[in-house]
Amino acid sequence: MPGVGPKTAQRLALHILKRPETEVQALAQALIEAKKQIGLCKECFHLSAEPICEICRNPSRDNKTICVVADSRDVIALEKTREYKGKYHVLGGVISPIDGIGPEQITVQPLIQRVSQQKPQEVILAISPSVEGETTTLYIGQLLKPFTKVTRIAFGLPVGGDLEYADEVTLARALEGRRELD
Repeated sequence: MPGVGPKTAQRLALHILKRPETEVQALAQALIEAKKQIGLCKECFHLSAEPICEICRNPSRDNKTICVVADSRDVIALEKTREYKGKYHVLGGVISPIDGIGPEQITVQPLIQRVSQQKPQEVILAISPSVEGETTTLYIGQLLKPFTKVTRIAFGLPVGGDLEYADEVTLARALEGRRELD
């Protein structure tokens, strides 16, 4: 299971095996239904049961900023801070040539189209500081600079750390300390 360590997965599997079969079947059915009902927002690519997600539909959100993240889990982590009031764009991964993931496999082109059409005042790159994350940040930053101000969040996270595991205070400070790309 992606994002879950082997020991956690083992504990979960053992817990499920100890439950009555009816509970396991109910859980399996709930997972199947969730998979059928949840898709991606047509605007930001965040998980949504509707064509346009709740964040994109919310008229009180700031249309002048777009925060670019790698994964929907990062949106959830940033929303927990209650600091960011703008819109999001979920890439669906990071550029990783060794894994066969290039810009074509993530939502870079829709982001460029969105920024060129909507003309936000700022695009915040909030991508984890791994080698792949840095590559993605620099690539996207260069593509977006002709259209708008591009910043990145400051990090109180170790290189190789993931946003989804950071606490709310660290993420809030990282948003506040963002800086423009050179």
